[in-house]
Amino acid sequence: MMMTAAVPVVVAAIMGRALWFQHISTSTNSPTASVKAAAPLNTLHSRMSLLWGVLSQVLSWANLCQLLQMVGAGLVAVAVVWMVRLLLRHTWYTYKLSCFSKPHADSWLIGHLGQMQSTEEGLLQVDNLVQTHKHSCSWFLGPFYHLVRVFHPDFVKPLLMAPASITVKDDLIYAHLRPWLGQSLLISNGEEWSRRRRLLNPAFHFDVLKNYVTMFNTSANIMHDKWRHLVAEGLTTIEMFDHVSLMTLDSLLKCAFSYNSNCQESTSDYVSAIVELSDLVIDRRHNILHHWDWIYWKTQQGRRFKKALSIVHRFTREVIQKHRAVISQQMKTETQSDFTTTPQKKKDFADIILLSKDEDGKGLTDEEILAEANTFMFAGHDTTASAICWILYNLACHAHYQEKCREEVVDLMQGRDEHKIEWEDLCNLPFTTMCIRESLRLHSPVQAVTRKYTQDVALPGGRTVPQGAICLVSLYGTHHNPAVWTNPHEFNPMRFDPTNKEARASHAFIPFSSGPRNCIGQKFALAELRVVVALTLLRFRLTPGVNPGTCQGGVRRLPLLVLRAEGGLWLQLETLNTTSLEDPQD
Repeated sequence: MMMTAAVPVVVAAIMGRALWFQHISTSTNSPTASVKAAAPLNTLHSRMSLLWGVLSQVLSWANLCQLLQMVGAGLVAVAVVWMVRLLLRHTWYTYKLSCFSKPHADSWLIGHLGQMQSTEEGLLQVDNLVQTHKHSCSWFLGPFYHLVRVFHPDFVKPLLMAPASITVKDDLIYAHLRPWLGQSLLISNGEEWSRRRRLLNPAFHFDVLKNYVTMFNTSANIMHDKWRHLVAEGLTTIEMFDHVSLMTLDSLLKCAFSYNSNCQESTSDYVSAIVELSDLVIDRRHNILHHWDWIYWKTQQGRRFKKALSIVHRFTREVIQKHRAVISQQMKTETQSDFTTTPQKKKDFADIILLSKDEDGKGLTDEEILAEANTFMFAGHDTTASAICWILYNLACHAHYQEKCREEVVDLMQGRDEHKIEWEDLCNLPFTTMCIRESLRLHSPVQAVTRKYTQDVALPGGRTVPQGAICLVSLYGTHHNPAVWTNPHEFNPMRFDPTNKEARASHAFIPFSSGPRNCIGQKFALAELRVVVALTLLRFRLTPGVNPGTCQGGVRRLPLLVLRAEGGLWLQLETLNTTSLEDPQD
Protein backbone atom coordinates (compact mmCIF):
# COMPACT_ATOMS: atom_id res chain seq x y z
CA MET A 1 0.00 0.00 0.00
CA MET A 2 2.90 2.41 0.78
CA MET A 3 4.48 1.78 -2.59
CA THR A 4 1.13 2.54 -4.20
CA ALA A 5 0.98 5.77 -2.23
CA ALA A 6 4.38 6.83 -3.62
CA VAL A 7 3.03 6.84 -7.18
CA PRO A 8 1.07 10.12 -6.80
CA VAL A 9 4.26 11.75 -5.44
CA VAL A 10 6.19 10.81 -8.56
CA VAL A 11 3.38 11.99 -10.84
CA ALA A 12 3.11 15.27 -8.96
CA ALA A 13 6.86 15.84 -9.21
CA ILE A 14 6.96 15.25 -12.93
CA MET A 15 3.93 17.45 -13.58
CA GLY A 16 5.37 20.15 -11.32
CA ARG A 17 8.67 20.32 -13.19
CA ALA A 18 6.82 20.44 -16.49
CA LEU A 19 4.73 23.37 -15.28
CA TRP A 20 7.87 25.10 -13.94
CA PHE A 21 9.72 24.92 -17.27
CA GLN A 22 6.55 26.05 -19.08
CA HIS A 23 6.29 29.01 -16.72
CA ILE A 24 9.94 29.99 -17.30
CA SER A 25 9.55 29.85 -21.09
CA THR A 26 6.44 32.05 -21.13
CA SER A 27 7.77 34.57 -18.63
CA THR A 28 10.95 35.40 -20.65
CA ASN A 29 8.85 37.08 -23.33
CA SER A 30 7.77 39.90 -20.98
CA PRO A 31 9.93 41.77 -18.41
CA THR A 32 6.80 42.87 -16.55
CA ALA A 33 5.51 39.34 -16.40
CA SER A 34 8.94 38.22 -15.14
CA VAL A 35 8.79 40.59 -12.19
CA LYS A 36 5.18 39.63 -11.34
CA ALA A 37 5.97 35.90 -11.56
CA ALA A 38 9.11 36.05 -9.40
CA ALA A 39 7.33 35.34 -6.09
CA PRO A 40 5.16 32.45 -7.32
CA LEU A 41 8.17 31.06 -9.16
CA ASN A 42 10.25 30.91 -6.00
CA THR A 43 7.38 29.18 -4.15
CA LEU A 44 7.01 26.62 -6.92
CA HIS A 45 10.74 26.01 -6.98
CA SER A 46 10.83 25.36 -3.25
CA ARG A 47 7.92 22.91 -3.51
CA MET A 48 9.65 21.03 -6.29
CA SER A 49 12.81 20.84 -4.24
CA LEU A 50 10.83 19.39 -1.34
CA LEU A 51 9.14 16.82 -3.57
CA TRP A 52 12.42 15.73 -5.10
CA GLY A 53 13.90 15.40 -1.64
CA VAL A 54 11.06 13.15 -0.49
CA LEU A 55 11.26 11.10 -3.67
CA SER A 56 15.03 10.59 -3.33
CA GLN A 57 14.52 9.40 0.25
CA VAL A 58 11.75 6.96 -0.73
CA LEU A 59 13.71 5.51 -3.64
CA SER A 60 16.98 5.17 -1.77
CA TRP A 61 18.07 1.54 -1.42
CA ALA A 62 17.91 1.42 2.36
CA ASN A 63 14.45 2.97 2.57
CA LEU A 64 13.16 0.80 -0.28
CA CYS A 65 14.20 -2.35 1.58
CA GLN A 66 12.53 -1.03 4.72
CA LEU A 67 9.38 -0.28 2.73
CA LEU A 68 9.28 -3.80 1.30
CA GLN A 69 9.73 -5.25 4.79
CA MET A 70 6.79 -3.21 6.04
CA VAL A 71 4.59 -4.33 3.14
CA GLY A 72 5.59 -7.96 3.70
CA ALA A 73 4.90 -7.72 7.42
CA GLY A 74 1.48 -6.21 6.67
CA LEU A 75 0.57 -9.04 4.30
CA VAL A 76 1.71 -11.64 6.82
CA ALA A 77 -0.39 -9.96 9.52
CA VAL A 78 -3.48 -10.00 7.27
CA ALA A 79 -2.90 -13.70 6.45
CA VAL A 80 -2.48 -14.56 10.14
CA VAL A 81 -5.69 -12.76 11.10
CA TRP A 82 -7.55 -14.53 8.26
CA MET A 83 -6.21 -17.93 9.35
CA VAL A 84 -7.06 -17.34 13.00
CA ARG A 85 -10.63 -16.36 12.13
CA LEU A 86 -10.91 -19.41 9.84
CA LEU A 87 -9.66 -21.78 12.55
CA LEU A 88 -11.90 -20.23 15.22
CA ARG A 89 -14.89 -20.64 12.89
CA HIS A 90 -13.86 -24.23 12.19
CA THR A 91 -13.56 -24.95 15.93
CA TRP A 92 -16.99 -23.46 16.59
CA TYR A 93 -18.69 -25.54 13.87
CA THR A 94 -16.86 -28.69 15.00
CA TYR A 95 -18.33 -28.18 18.47
CA LYS A 96 -21.84 -27.30 17.26
CA LEU A 97 -22.00 -30.32 14.93
CA SER A 98 -20.71 -32.78 17.54
CA CYS A 99 -24.32 -33.97 18.05
CA PHE A 100 -24.03 -35.71 14.67
CA SER A 101 -21.92 -38.80 14.14
CA LYS A 102 -18.83 -38.14 12.06
CA PRO A 103 -17.25 -40.57 9.58
CA HIS A 104 -13.51 -41.13 9.75
CA ALA A 105 -11.55 -38.04 8.68
CA ASP A 106 -7.89 -37.75 7.73
CA SER A 107 -7.33 -35.01 10.32
CA TRP A 108 -9.14 -32.41 12.40
CA LEU A 109 -8.05 -29.68 9.98
CA ILE A 110 -8.38 -31.40 6.59
CA GLY A 111 -11.53 -33.30 7.49
CA HIS A 112 -13.11 -35.15 4.57
CA LEU A 113 -11.55 -32.98 1.87
CA GLY A 114 -10.97 -35.14 -1.20
CA GLN A 115 -13.22 -37.98 0.00
CA MET A 116 -16.30 -36.92 -2.01
CA GLN A 117 -15.99 -38.50 -5.43
CA SER A 118 -18.09 -38.02 -8.56
CA THR A 119 -17.71 -41.67 -9.56
CA GLU A 120 -19.36 -45.04 -9.09
CA GLU A 121 -17.16 -45.44 -6.00
CA GLY A 122 -18.51 -42.15 -4.66
CA LEU A 123 -22.08 -43.48 -4.84
CA LEU A 124 -20.99 -46.72 -3.14
CA GLN A 125 -19.45 -44.55 -0.43
CA VAL A 126 -22.87 -42.94 0.12
CA ASP A 127 -24.36 -46.43 0.43
CA ASN A 128 -21.82 -47.19 3.17
CA LEU A 129 -22.62 -43.92 4.96
CA VAL A 130 -26.32 -44.79 4.92
CA GLN A 131 -25.65 -48.30 6.22
CA THR A 132 -23.42 -47.00 9.01
CA HIS A 133 -25.08 -43.76 10.10
CA LYS A 134 -28.72 -44.56 9.23
CA HIS A 135 -30.05 -41.00 8.99
CA SER A 136 -27.36 -38.27 9.12
CA CYS A 137 -23.73 -37.40 9.74
CA SER A 138 -21.44 -34.36 9.82
CA TRP A 139 -18.89 -33.71 7.07
CA PHE A 140 -16.02 -31.19 6.84
CA LEU A 141 -14.28 -30.03 3.67
CA GLY A 142 -11.14 -28.66 5.31
CA PRO A 143 -11.82 -25.63 7.51
CA PHE A 144 -13.81 -24.05 4.67
CA TYR A 145 -17.14 -25.90 4.43
CA HIS A 146 -19.10 -27.53 7.27
CA LEU A 147 -21.91 -29.85 6.22
CA VAL A 148 -24.69 -31.95 7.68
CA ARG A 149 -25.52 -34.83 5.34
CA VAL A 150 -29.02 -36.27 5.75
CA PHE A 151 -30.51 -39.35 4.06
CA HIS A 152 -33.65 -40.31 5.97
CA PRO A 153 -37.18 -38.89 5.46
CA ASP A 154 -37.54 -37.94 9.13
CA PHE A 155 -34.44 -35.74 8.86
CA VAL A 156 -35.09 -34.54 5.31
CA LYS A 157 -38.59 -33.24 6.00
CA PRO A 158 -37.83 -30.47 8.56
CA LEU A 159 -35.04 -29.15 6.32
CA LEU A 160 -36.93 -29.05 3.02
CA MET A 161 -40.19 -27.90 4.64
CA ALA A 162 -38.51 -24.99 6.48
CA PRO A 163 -39.99 -21.60 5.55
CA ALA A 164 -38.48 -20.00 2.45
CA SER A 165 -37.82 -16.86 4.53
CA ILE A 166 -35.06 -18.65 6.50
CA THR A 167 -33.77 -20.85 3.64
CA VAL A 168 -30.69 -19.76 1.71
CA LYS A 169 -28.94 -21.33 -1.26
CA ASP A 170 -25.31 -21.92 -0.26
CA ASP A 171 -22.13 -21.04 -2.16
CA LEU A 172 -20.68 -24.57 -2.27
CA ILE A 173 -22.78 -25.55 -5.30
CA TYR A 174 -24.75 -22.53 -6.44
CA ALA A 175 -22.11 -19.77 -6.41
CA HIS A 176 -20.42 -21.26 -9.48
CA LEU A 177 -23.68 -20.97 -11.40
CA ARG A 178 -24.25 -17.29 -10.60
CA PRO A 179 -22.20 -15.87 -13.54
CA TRP A 180 -24.35 -17.99 -15.86
CA LEU A 181 -27.79 -17.84 -14.22
CA GLY A 182 -27.61 -14.53 -12.33
CA GLN A 183 -29.95 -13.97 -9.38
CA SER A 184 -32.57 -16.31 -10.80
CA LEU A 185 -35.23 -18.32 -9.01
CA LEU A 186 -32.74 -21.15 -8.52
CA ILE A 187 -30.22 -18.99 -6.65
CA SER A 188 -32.05 -15.98 -5.17
CA ASN A 189 -33.29 -15.84 -1.57
CA GLY A 190 -35.79 -14.10 0.66
CA GLU A 191 -38.34 -11.66 -0.72
CA GLU A 192 -36.59 -11.55 -4.09
CA TRP A 193 -37.13 -15.31 -4.44
CA SER A 194 -40.78 -15.05 -3.32
CA ARG A 195 -41.53 -12.39 -5.93
CA ARG A 196 -39.81 -14.40 -8.70
CA ARG A 197 -41.75 -17.52 -7.76
CA ARG A 198 -45.07 -15.68 -7.94
CA LEU A 199 -44.22 -14.20 -11.33
CA LEU A 200 -43.04 -17.51 -12.81
CA ASN A 201 -45.85 -19.76 -11.56
CA PRO A 202 -48.13 -18.91 -14.55
CA ALA A 203 -45.48 -20.27 -16.95
CA PHE A 204 -46.04 -23.76 -15.52
CA HIS A 205 -49.82 -23.73 -15.32
CA PHE A 206 -51.62 -26.77 -16.78
CA ASP A 207 -53.13 -24.67 -19.58
CA VAL A 208 -49.61 -23.68 -20.70
CA LEU A 209 -48.22 -27.22 -20.37
CA LYS A 210 -50.92 -28.49 -22.74
CA ASN A 211 -49.36 -26.43 -25.54
CA TYR A 212 -45.91 -27.88 -24.81
CA VAL A 213 -47.02 -31.50 -25.36
CA THR A 214 -47.15 -30.90 -29.13
CA MET A 215 -43.52 -29.74 -29.05
CA PHE A 216 -42.50 -32.81 -27.03
CA ASN A 217 -44.00 -34.99 -29.78
CA THR A 218 -42.24 -33.05 -32.54
CA SER A 219 -38.79 -33.25 -30.95
CA ALA A 220 -39.21 -36.96 -30.12
CA ASN A 221 -40.24 -37.66 -33.73
CA ILE A 222 -37.05 -36.04 -35.04
CA MET A 223 -34.91 -38.18 -32.71
CA HIS A 224 -36.75 -41.36 -33.66
CA ASP A 225 -36.33 -40.63 -37.38
CA LYS A 226 -32.57 -40.39 -36.77
CA TRP A 227 -32.65 -43.72 -34.94
CA ARG A 228 -34.52 -45.41 -37.78
CA HIS A 229 -31.90 -44.27 -40.28
CA LEU A 230 -29.06 -45.47 -38.04
CA VAL A 231 -30.67 -48.87 -37.53
CA ALA A 232 -31.32 -49.17 -41.29
CA GLU A 233 -27.59 -48.55 -41.84
CA GLY A 234 -26.68 -51.32 -39.41
CA LEU A 235 -25.87 -49.11 -36.39
CA THR A 236 -28.19 -50.73 -33.89
CA THR A 237 -26.27 -49.83 -30.71
CA ILE A 238 -26.68 -46.16 -29.80
CA GLU A 239 -25.35 -43.98 -26.99
CA MET A 240 -28.43 -42.50 -25.37
CA PHE A 241 -27.13 -39.30 -23.76
CA ASP A 242 -25.81 -37.80 -27.01
CA HIS A 243 -29.16 -38.18 -28.74
CA VAL A 244 -31.56 -37.52 -25.87
CA SER A 245 -29.70 -34.40 -24.65
CA LEU A 246 -30.03 -32.82 -28.08
CA MET A 247 -33.69 -33.80 -28.20
CA THR A 248 -34.48 -32.17 -24.83
CA LEU A 249 -32.54 -29.05 -25.81
CA ASP A 250 -34.48 -28.88 -29.08
CA SER A 251 -37.72 -29.31 -27.16
CA LEU A 252 -36.84 -26.65 -24.58
CA LEU A 253 -35.87 -24.11 -27.24
CA LYS A 254 -39.28 -24.63 -28.84
CA CYS A 255 -41.10 -24.32 -25.51
CA ALA A 256 -39.06 -21.43 -24.15
CA PHE A 257 -38.57 -19.27 -27.24
CA SER A 258 -40.63 -20.84 -30.06
CA TYR A 259 -37.22 -21.30 -31.67
CA ASN A 260 -36.55 -24.10 -34.19
CA SER A 261 -32.85 -24.69 -33.69
CA ASN A 262 -32.46 -27.86 -35.81
CA CYS A 263 -29.83 -28.77 -33.19
CA GLN A 264 -30.65 -32.48 -33.54
CA GLU A 265 -29.60 -32.42 -37.18
CA SER A 266 -26.88 -29.76 -37.31
CA THR A 267 -24.34 -28.18 -34.99
CA SER A 268 -25.25 -25.12 -32.95
CA ASP A 269 -22.84 -22.72 -31.20
CA TYR A 270 -25.46 -22.07 -28.52
CA VAL A 271 -26.00 -25.76 -27.76
CA SER A 272 -22.24 -26.43 -27.72
CA ALA A 273 -21.76 -23.51 -25.34
CA ILE A 274 -24.41 -24.81 -22.92
CA VAL A 275 -22.78 -28.26 -22.86
CA GLU A 276 -19.34 -26.70 -22.24
CA LEU A 277 -20.63 -24.49 -19.42
CA SER A 278 -22.13 -27.51 -17.67
CA ASP A 279 -18.84 -29.40 -17.90
CA LEU A 280 -16.80 -26.42 -16.68
CA VAL A 281 -19.04 -25.93 -13.63
CA ILE A 282 -18.34 -29.52 -12.58
CA ASP A 283 -14.58 -29.14 -13.16
CA ARG A 284 -14.54 -25.99 -11.05
CA ARG A 285 -16.42 -27.61 -8.19
CA HIS A 286 -13.78 -30.34 -7.90
CA ASN A 287 -10.83 -27.91 -7.69
CA ILE A 288 -10.89 -26.12 -4.32
CA LEU A 289 -8.53 -23.36 -5.56
CA HIS A 290 -10.95 -22.52 -8.37
CA HIS A 291 -13.65 -21.71 -5.82
CA TRP A 292 -12.09 -18.23 -5.53
CA ASP A 293 -13.04 -15.99 -8.47
CA TRP A 294 -9.78 -14.05 -8.48
CA ILE A 295 -7.93 -17.31 -9.20
CA TYR A 296 -10.47 -18.98 -11.49
CA TRP A 297 -10.93 -16.15 -13.98
CA LYS A 298 -7.17 -16.13 -14.64
CA THR A 299 -7.07 -19.83 -15.58
CA GLN A 300 -7.61 -21.37 -19.00
CA GLN A 301 -10.87 -22.91 -17.75
CA GLY A 302 -12.06 -19.51 -16.55
CA ARG A 303 -11.37 -17.95 -19.96
CA ARG A 304 -13.23 -20.81 -21.68
CA PHE A 305 -16.15 -20.28 -19.31
CA LYS A 306 -16.35 -16.56 -20.17
CA LYS A 307 -16.22 -17.30 -23.90
CA ALA A 308 -19.03 -19.87 -23.73
CA LEU A 309 -20.98 -17.59 -21.40
CA SER A 310 -20.88 -14.72 -23.87
CA ILE A 311 -22.35 -16.98 -26.59
CA VAL A 312 -25.21 -18.17 -24.35
CA HIS A 313 -26.06 -14.72 -22.98
CA ARG A 314 -25.92 -13.10 -26.42
CA PHE A 315 -28.30 -15.70 -27.87
CA THR A 316 -30.78 -15.41 -25.00
CA ARG A 317 -30.68 -11.60 -25.00
CA GLU A 318 -31.36 -11.44 -28.75
CA VAL A 319 -34.29 -13.88 -28.48
CA ILE A 320 -35.81 -11.96 -25.56
CA GLN A 321 -35.48 -8.66 -27.43
CA LYS A 322 -37.25 -10.16 -30.47
CA HIS A 323 -40.07 -11.44 -28.25
CA ARG A 324 -40.45 -8.05 -26.60
CA ALA A 325 -40.69 -6.37 -30.02
CA VAL A 326 -43.30 -8.89 -31.23
CA ILE A 327 -45.40 -8.44 -28.09
CA SER A 328 -45.22 -4.67 -28.42
CA GLN A 329 -46.35 -4.87 -32.05
CA GLN A 330 -49.20 -7.24 -31.15
CA MET A 331 -50.44 -4.86 -28.45
CA LYS A 332 -50.48 -2.00 -30.96
CA THR A 333 -52.36 -4.15 -33.47
CA GLU A 334 -54.95 -5.18 -30.88
CA THR A 335 -55.71 -1.56 -29.98
CA GLN A 336 -56.24 -0.72 -33.64
CA SER A 337 -58.48 -3.69 -34.52
CA ASP A 338 -61.18 -5.87 -33.08
CA PHE A 339 -59.50 -7.95 -30.36
CA THR A 340 -61.78 -10.94 -31.01
CA THR A 341 -60.76 -11.22 -34.66
CA THR A 342 -57.00 -10.89 -34.07
CA PRO A 343 -55.34 -14.32 -34.27
CA GLN A 344 -53.75 -15.14 -30.92
CA LYS A 345 -50.30 -16.78 -30.89
CA LYS A 346 -49.85 -19.50 -28.30
CA LYS A 347 -47.61 -18.12 -25.58
CA ASP A 348 -44.23 -19.69 -24.86
CA PHE A 349 -42.15 -19.35 -21.69
CA ALA A 350 -40.52 -16.10 -22.83
CA ASP A 351 -43.89 -14.51 -23.66
CA ILE A 352 -45.30 -15.36 -20.24
CA ILE A 353 -42.39 -14.02 -18.20
CA LEU A 354 -42.31 -10.87 -20.35
CA LEU A 355 -45.98 -10.24 -19.61
CA SER A 356 -46.04 -11.25 -15.93
CA LYS A 357 -46.74 -8.47 -13.41
CA ASP A 358 -46.63 -8.50 -9.63
CA GLU A 359 -49.26 -7.05 -7.30
CA ASP A 360 -47.76 -3.58 -7.80
CA GLY A 361 -48.01 -3.86 -11.57
CA LYS A 362 -44.25 -4.29 -12.02
CA GLY A 363 -42.77 -6.95 -14.25
CA LEU A 364 -39.32 -8.47 -14.50
CA THR A 365 -36.43 -6.36 -15.78
CA ASP A 366 -34.50 -7.42 -18.87
CA GLU A 367 -31.68 -8.81 -16.70
CA GLU A 368 -34.15 -10.75 -14.55
CA ILE A 369 -35.82 -12.20 -17.64
CA LEU A 370 -32.41 -13.15 -19.05
CA ALA A 371 -31.57 -14.94 -15.79
CA GLU A 372 -34.84 -16.89 -15.71
CA ALA A 373 -34.63 -17.89 -19.38
CA ASN A 374 -31.06 -19.16 -18.90
CA THR A 375 -32.13 -21.05 -15.77
CA PHE A 376 -35.05 -22.68 -17.61
CA MET A 377 -32.65 -23.96 -20.27
CA PHE A 378 -29.99 -25.07 -17.77
CA ALA A 379 -32.31 -26.78 -15.29
CA GLY A 380 -34.62 -28.28 -17.90
CA HIS A 381 -32.56 -29.98 -20.56
CA ASP A 382 -29.88 -31.96 -18.70
CA THR A 383 -32.07 -33.23 -15.87
CA THR A 384 -34.84 -34.36 -18.20
CA ALA A 385 -32.34 -36.01 -20.58
CA SER A 386 -30.76 -37.91 -17.70
CA ALA A 387 -34.17 -39.10 -16.47
CA ILE A 388 -35.23 -40.31 -19.95
CA CYS A 389 -31.95 -42.17 -20.54
CA TRP A 390 -32.11 -44.04 -17.24
CA ILE A 391 -35.81 -44.88 -17.68
CA LEU A 392 -35.05 -46.43 -21.09
CA TYR A 393 -32.04 -48.24 -19.60
CA ASN A 394 -34.08 -49.72 -16.73
CA LEU A 395 -36.81 -50.87 -19.12
CA ALA A 396 -34.15 -52.36 -21.44
CA CYS A 397 -32.86 -54.39 -18.48
CA HIS A 398 -36.35 -55.59 -17.55
CA ALA A 399 -38.04 -56.84 -20.71
CA HIS A 400 -41.27 -57.88 -18.99
CA TYR A 401 -41.85 -54.39 -17.60
CA GLN A 402 -40.95 -52.90 -20.98
CA GLU A 403 -43.48 -55.11 -22.74
CA LYS A 404 -46.20 -54.23 -20.25
CA CYS A 405 -45.58 -50.50 -20.84
CA ARG A 406 -45.63 -51.06 -24.60
CA GLU A 407 -48.97 -52.86 -24.42
CA GLU A 408 -50.36 -49.90 -22.48
CA VAL A 409 -49.23 -47.43 -25.15
CA VAL A 410 -50.46 -49.62 -28.03
CA ASP A 411 -53.90 -49.86 -26.40
CA LEU A 412 -53.93 -46.08 -26.08
CA MET A 413 -53.13 -45.63 -29.80
CA GLN A 414 -55.83 -48.03 -31.02
CA GLY A 415 -57.93 -46.55 -33.80
CA ARG A 416 -55.81 -43.42 -34.26
CA ASP A 417 -54.52 -42.30 -37.64
CA GLU A 418 -51.52 -40.56 -36.09
CA HIS A 419 -49.25 -41.79 -33.32
CA LYS A 420 -49.23 -38.71 -31.15
CA ILE A 421 -49.48 -38.39 -27.38
CA GLU A 422 -52.08 -35.84 -26.33
CA TRP A 423 -52.30 -34.01 -23.01
CA GLU A 424 -55.34 -36.07 -22.05
CA ASP A 425 -53.37 -39.29 -22.66
CA LEU A 426 -50.88 -38.63 -19.89
CA CYS A 427 -53.24 -39.79 -17.15
CA ASN A 428 -54.00 -42.97 -19.11
CA LEU A 429 -50.49 -44.40 -18.78
CA PRO A 430 -50.58 -45.66 -15.17
CA PHE A 431 -48.05 -48.50 -15.42
CA THR A 432 -45.65 -46.46 -17.57
CA THR A 433 -45.85 -43.71 -14.95
CA MET A 434 -45.07 -46.25 -12.21
CA CYS A 435 -41.93 -47.31 -14.13
CA ILE A 436 -40.94 -43.67 -14.58
CA ARG A 437 -41.27 -42.99 -10.85
CA GLU A 438 -39.30 -46.09 -9.91
CA SER A 439 -36.52 -45.09 -12.30
CA LEU A 440 -36.47 -41.59 -10.78
CA ARG A 441 -36.01 -43.25 -7.39
CA LEU A 442 -33.31 -45.68 -8.49
CA HIS A 443 -31.46 -43.24 -10.78
CA SER A 444 -32.35 -39.72 -9.69
CA PRO A 445 -30.96 -37.19 -12.18
CA VAL A 446 -29.92 -34.91 -9.28
CA GLN A 447 -28.12 -36.68 -6.47
CA ALA A 448 -28.38 -34.03 -3.75
CA VAL A 449 -29.62 -30.53 -2.97
CA THR A 450 -28.01 -28.16 -0.48
CA ARG A 451 -29.42 -25.50 1.81
CA LYS A 452 -28.30 -23.05 4.49
CA TYR A 453 -30.51 -21.46 7.12
CA THR A 454 -30.51 -18.07 8.80
CA GLN A 455 -31.45 -19.66 12.13
CA ASP A 456 -30.95 -22.98 13.91
CA VAL A 457 -33.12 -25.86 12.64
CA ALA A 458 -34.17 -28.66 15.00
CA LEU A 459 -33.92 -32.29 13.84
CA PRO A 460 -35.10 -35.52 15.51
CA GLY A 461 -33.20 -36.86 18.51
CA GLY A 462 -32.42 -33.46 19.95
CA ARG A 463 -30.00 -32.61 17.14
CA THR A 464 -29.70 -29.09 15.79
CA VAL A 465 -28.35 -27.74 12.52
CA PRO A 466 -26.59 -24.49 13.47
CA GLN A 467 -27.20 -21.29 11.57
CA GLY A 468 -24.87 -21.03 8.57
CA ALA A 469 -23.99 -24.73 8.27
CA ILE A 470 -24.58 -26.32 4.88
CA CYS A 471 -27.24 -29.06 4.80
CA LEU A 472 -26.64 -31.60 2.05
CA VAL A 473 -29.92 -33.46 1.51
CA SER A 474 -28.91 -36.68 -0.22
CA LEU A 475 -31.66 -37.67 -2.65
CA TYR A 476 -29.59 -40.69 -3.62
CA GLY A 477 -29.05 -41.73 0.00
CA THR A 478 -32.73 -41.30 0.88
CA HIS A 479 -33.87 -43.24 -2.21
CA HIS A 480 -31.43 -46.10 -1.42
CA ASN A 481 -31.87 -46.22 2.35
CA PRO A 482 -32.73 -49.83 3.34
CA ALA A 483 -34.53 -48.50 6.42
CA VAL A 484 -36.96 -46.78 4.04
CA TRP A 485 -37.09 -49.02 0.96
CA THR A 486 -37.10 -52.83 0.78
CA ASN A 487 -34.31 -54.05 -1.53
CA PRO A 488 -33.54 -50.43 -2.51
CA HIS A 489 -31.12 -51.30 -5.34
CA GLU A 490 -33.70 -53.34 -7.27
CA PHE A 491 -35.94 -51.91 -10.00
CA ASN A 492 -39.50 -52.62 -8.84
CA PRO A 493 -42.25 -50.38 -10.29
CA MET A 494 -44.84 -52.03 -8.04
CA ARG A 495 -43.59 -49.82 -5.20
CA PHE A 496 -45.62 -47.05 -6.84
CA ASP A 497 -48.77 -49.07 -7.49
CA PRO A 498 -51.65 -46.87 -6.24
CA THR A 499 -53.23 -49.97 -4.70
CA ASN A 500 -50.09 -50.67 -2.69
CA LYS A 501 -51.12 -50.06 0.88
CA GLU A 502 -47.61 -50.23 2.30
CA ALA A 503 -46.99 -47.06 4.27
CA ARG A 504 -44.30 -44.77 2.88
CA ALA A 505 -42.96 -41.64 4.54
CA SER A 506 -43.92 -38.38 2.82
CA HIS A 507 -40.29 -37.51 2.06
CA ALA A 508 -39.06 -40.96 1.06
CA PHE A 509 -39.41 -40.08 -2.65
CA ILE A 510 -38.09 -36.60 -3.51
CA PRO A 511 -36.63 -36.54 -7.06
CA PHE A 512 -37.82 -32.93 -7.47
CA SER A 513 -36.98 -31.91 -3.90
CA SER A 514 -39.88 -30.78 -1.72
CA GLY A 515 -41.28 -27.89 0.27
CA PRO A 516 -41.50 -24.21 -0.71
CA ARG A 517 -38.30 -24.41 -2.77
CA ASN A 518 -39.16 -27.53 -4.73
CA CYS A 519 -38.64 -27.77 -8.50
CA ILE A 520 -41.10 -25.39 -10.18
CA GLY A 521 -40.83 -27.35 -13.45
CA GLN A 522 -41.62 -30.85 -12.19
CA LYS A 523 -44.99 -31.09 -13.98
CA PHE A 524 -43.29 -29.93 -17.19
CA ALA A 525 -40.62 -32.62 -16.74
CA LEU A 526 -43.06 -35.44 -15.93
CA ALA A 527 -45.15 -34.57 -18.99
CA GLU A 528 -42.12 -34.72 -21.28
CA LEU A 529 -40.92 -37.98 -19.71
CA ARG A 530 -44.24 -39.70 -20.37
CA VAL A 531 -44.49 -38.44 -23.95
CA VAL A 532 -40.95 -39.42 -24.97
CA VAL A 533 -40.91 -42.79 -23.18
CA ALA A 534 -44.33 -43.79 -24.57
CA LEU A 535 -43.41 -42.91 -28.17
CA THR A 536 -40.03 -44.64 -27.86
CA LEU A 537 -41.54 -47.89 -26.61
CA LEU A 538 -44.17 -47.74 -29.36
CA ARG A 539 -41.50 -47.57 -32.07
CA PHE A 540 -38.48 -49.48 -30.69
CA ARG A 541 -37.63 -52.54 -28.61
CA LEU A 542 -34.73 -51.85 -26.26
CA THR A 543 -32.05 -54.18 -24.91
CA PRO A 544 -28.81 -53.39 -23.04
CA GLY A 545 -25.97 -52.56 -25.41
CA VAL A 546 -22.18 -52.68 -25.27
CA ASN A 547 -19.89 -49.71 -25.75
CA PRO A 548 -18.30 -50.46 -29.18
CA GLY A 549 -15.20 -48.52 -28.16
CA THR A 550 -14.38 -50.74 -25.18
CA CYS A 551 -16.48 -53.85 -25.95
CA GLN A 552 -17.26 -54.00 -22.23
CA GLY A 553 -20.69 -54.54 -20.77
CA GLY A 554 -21.97 -53.22 -17.48
CA VAL A 555 -22.71 -49.63 -16.53
CA ARG A 556 -20.76 -47.44 -14.13
CA ARG A 557 -22.75 -44.47 -12.87
CA LEU A 558 -21.21 -41.00 -13.14
CA PRO A 559 -22.76 -38.37 -10.83
CA LEU A 560 -21.92 -34.97 -12.32
CA LEU A 561 -24.37 -32.05 -12.47
CA VAL A 562 -26.81 -34.83 -13.36
CA LEU A 563 -26.41 -38.60 -13.24
CA ARG A 564 -24.65 -39.92 -16.34
CA ALA A 565 -22.73 -43.10 -17.18
CA GLU A 566 -18.99 -43.55 -17.66
CA GLY A 567 -18.32 -44.02 -21.36
CA GLY A 568 -21.98 -43.35 -22.14
CA LEU A 569 -25.19 -45.33 -21.79
CA TRP A 570 -25.47 -47.74 -24.73
CA LEU A 571 -28.70 -49.46 -25.76
CA GLN A 572 -29.47 -51.76 -28.67
CA LEU A 573 -32.51 -50.77 -30.74
CA GLU A 574 -34.87 -52.87 -32.78
CA THR A 575 -37.31 -50.99 -34.98
CA LEU A 576 -40.91 -52.07 -34.50
CA ASN A 577 -43.65 -52.07 -37.11
CA THR A 578 -46.22 -49.99 -35.30
CA THR A 579 -48.96 -51.03 -37.75
CA SER A 580 -48.53 -54.69 -36.87
CA LEU A 581 -48.52 -53.82 -33.17
CA GLU A 582 -52.03 -52.49 -33.53
CA ASP A 583 -53.33 -55.63 -35.30
CA PRO A 584 -54.96 -58.18 -33.00
CA GLN A 585 -52.95 -61.35 -32.45
CA ASP A 586 -54.39 -64.67 -33.76
